Amino acid sequence: MEQLDNTDLQILRTLQRNAKLTTKELADAVNLTPTPVFERQKRLERRGYIKKYIAVLNPEQLGKGLLVFCKVKLKQINREIADDFTRRIQHLPEVIECYNTSGTYDYLLKIRTADMQEYQQFILNKLGTIETVGSVESTFVMSEVKQTYGINI
Repeated sequence: MEQLDNTDLQILRTLQRNAKLTTKELADAVNLTPTPVFERQKRLERRGYIKKYIAVLNPEQLGKGLLVFCKVKLKQINREIADDFTRRIQHLPEVIECYNTSGTYDYLLKIRTADMQEYQQFILNKLGTIETVGSVESTFVMSEVKQTYGINI
């Protein structure tokens, strides 16, 4: 990993807080002129430090207020089965994040649905149709205490 200087880190921190800043606003925030800030930002993008820019949406406002963490254990696991499972998960819009984990379960899914009934339909008609799924354990979020989208740098 290349060493980033303090200005690069300050640009990254500032963009994590608000990626909608104009180049001039970003330059003001890091005490530089727009041209070098623009060049640094483009370099950070090219080198993969900045993956993409997104808008963080309000799930409740969009009718997707139920948040569930779903632990999945496959019946057996090998490269082919794991690849098939992850490929199929990519096509399920309710799954907003998926992690391959160690321990008792093979995968941790973060799922958003409107309500418990929609989640039940998801389990029965989508996740439950994947033949290699052995067991599922669901944890329902009662309230979100902390949600951070950035990385502490």
